[in-house]
Order: sequence, then C-alpha cells, then structure tokens
Amino acid sequence: MNPALRNTALFAVMAVLICLVGAFQSWNAALQIVNMGLVSAIMALGVNLQWGFAGLFNVGVMGFVALGGLATVLVSMPPIREAWSAGGAGILGALFVGAATIIAAVLLAKRMKPGRKRMAALTALLIAGFFIYRAIFDPNVEAIEAVNPAIEGYLGGLGLPAILAWPVGGLLAAGVAWVIGKTALGLRSDYLAIATLGIAEIIIAVMKNEDWLSRGVKNVVGLPRPVPYEIDLQNDPEFTGRWAELGVDAVTASTLYVKFAYAGLFAAVLIVLLILSQRALHSPWGRMMRAIRDNEVAAEAMGKDVTARHLQVFILGSAICGIAGAMMTTLDSGLSPGIYQPLRFTFLIWVMVIVGGSGNNFGAVLGGFLIWFLWVEVEVAGQWIMNLVTSGMAEGALKTHLNDSVAHMKFFTMGIVLLLVLRFSPRGLIPER
Repeated sequence: MNPALRNTALFAVMAVLICLVGAFQSWNAALQIVNMGLVSAIMALGVNLQWGFAGLFNVGVMGFVALGGLATVLVSMPPIREAWSAGGAGILGALFVGAATIIAAVLLAKRMKPGRKRMAALTALLIAGFFIYRAIFDPNVEAIEAVNPAIEGYLGGLGLPAILAWPVGGLLAAGVAWVIGKTALGLRSDYLAIATLGIAEIIIAVMKNEDWLSRGVKNVVGLPRPVPYEIDLQNDPEFTGRWAELGVDAVTASTLYVKFAYAGLFAAVLIVLLILSQRALHSPWGRMMRAIRDNEVAAEAMGKDVTARHLQVFILGSAICGIAGAMMTTLDSGLSPGIYQPLRFTFLIWVMVIVGGSGNNFGAVLGGFLIWFLWVEVEVAGQWIMNLVTSGMAEGALKTHLNDSVAHMKFFTMGIVLLLVLRFSPRGLIPER
C-alpha cells in the first residue's frame, strides 16, 4: 500500500474509533479523549524531537510537563495581596541573595587558580550565602503560608489571560532544560536518563513542598480559563434558550461547548507545532541533527558542535512538553502536583513515540491519540468483557477478584501493544522515512 494512503487510513481508523465512543458511550467522553489526545500528541512531539531527531534519552518528561502546569498558576491566578504584603518582598530578596551567591561562586572559581585556597574560598562563600538566604527566606515563607491557609497561603500569580500561560510554560521548561542540559548532556545516554529522571523528581518534590509557590499538595483550583466555565453558560438564558430549541439540556450543551472550544484551541497549537517540526525535520538543521544521532563521531569530524546541538534540541523538546503541561492544567482548571507520576507523564509518552514511529512527527501524533484512547477505553471494554465472562459464575471470591482486576487491564494492554508493535513493526506504525 502507498505510504501516504496507509498513513491516512491509520488516522481515519483513529477517527472512527473516537466516533464509536461518541455513538455508544457519550460525545462528552469522545471529546475528552480528543482533547487529551491533542495534549498527549504535543507531548509526544516534544519527546520525538529529542529522541527521534537527536537520540537524546530524556526520562524526565514529567518534570517539564509539571513546570508548564506551574506556569499556569504563576501567570493566570490573581496575586494574593495579603501574602505579598506579609512576605513577598522578603521572598524576592532571598531569591536575589541565592542567585547572587551562585554568580559570585562562579566568578570566584574562574578568577582564582585551582587549589586549596580556591576550594576554601568557595566553601566559605557558599556556606555564608546559604545561611543568609535561609535567614531571609524561612520567616517570610511562614508569614505567607499563614495568610488564610485554607484557601490561599501562597503568593498567587500575575492575573494575566490564561492563554498566555501556554508560551510561558514553554519558556519556563526551556529555562530549566538549559540548566539541566549544561550539566547533564555530556553524560552517556544511560546516565542522562538517570539524571533527567532524578531532576524531574526534584521538580515535583519542590512543587509539593513549597506551599508559598503554588499551595503544594493543597492544590490550586478554579484557575482562569480561555473558555467559559460550564456553570456560567448554564446561567446564561440566551445560551440555554438556544440549545433548548434544539432539544439539548443546559448541562450537556455547556460541557459539549466547552470541550469543542478547547479542542479548537488545542488543535490550532498542535497544527502550528507540527508544521514547525516538519519544517525543522526537512531543513539542513534537521538533516544535521539526524547525522549527529546516527554517528556522533563522524559529525564531530565534520566540524559539528555536537554538545551545542544536543543542548539546542533538548531545550526545544522540553519547551514543547512545557506548553503541553500548561494546556493540560488549563483544561483541568486546577494544579495538583500529586498527579504527576512517571507512569503517566514519562512512560506513556515514550510508548506513544515508539508505537507511533520514532523520528516521524505524524507517527508521534498518531501514537499520542492511539495510546491515550487505549489508556482510557481499555478499562471500559475490559469491564464489559469481564461482566460477560463472569455472568454465569456464582457470587464468590473468584468472581470478585476477576471484576476487581479490570482496573489493571490498561497496564497489561500497554505492554501487549508495545510488544506487538516492536515485533511486527519495530520502527512504529508510521516509520521514519
């Protein structure tokens, strides 16, 4: 079969599967799959940029997605004026002291000759800076977190439109990726994987424990959104009246409207990123990245700065993951650091890239939709199958155990799908050309 026709058929099958969910379950469920599929496809594009283009094994995807979610709070939530009055200036002063200490240590290390004197001076500087930082930081954190802790207890954000948080999420993730890349990209691929996984866990730990920043595990709810809240639409007589004429109740109409609006925004972002990724893939830069991926020694021999190019693509891929993280948090209307688990935001994204086709942007998009569809629908289908299988069984421990095991079907299915694809299409459903 012609590759273009085959690829079109694969996307058409994916569309039919989603339509079947709408027809046999609900269109709300189908649209939710579409929206999360779009977000997952963007995450897969970011990982594909790093792995498919450059061969970078980043296992810290979760951390960059979480940074995008944090950016949504910092940008879109209104500032808590009482918290800023209680300790906002002190927090900024402490952060300034911390940054100044690091800069001074770097300058000192460059100007002094290696030896015991330099080591003693650096140690004294860092210890002094640390204690000054904590002396300023700790009391101000306590003051902020004491401000109405039940619903606030943090500094809030800038109160800007929510959609601006998406590019800011990308910039925040890119900035952290630059710091990580400067220290970790010189490592071998397996060590890079361990380093990025550890740094991602550090990012999540900071978000969970620094309540002054984003309420930690207390969660931030009621985030501003680029589309209306369902309850506001339900209270709008004009909106409800228009849908009532079509025989649709206000609750269903409002949820469908909001999900359609999100789908349009997310699709626009995905299309822009996909076009840019395709242009990058077929540009001289893209050919150079693939040459570095295939043979770093030969690329270096031809005068290519491999480390600089790796840093460049690492930052770009992480920025895309940050944008997706900000979009997902906006969709959820809340930030909960506890949801960021390696299984969902690292392993599953890697499965999307491998199944879809590493090195192929359209393959990454297809993998994003397919794996998310299976992740959601396997449990539903598994429950139906298990009910059918156990319908003739007597009530007892075995029947209860079989029905309770349905929740684990999604993990079993991910393994089976991955094995089948690696066996029969090892380069993915839409392989790299």
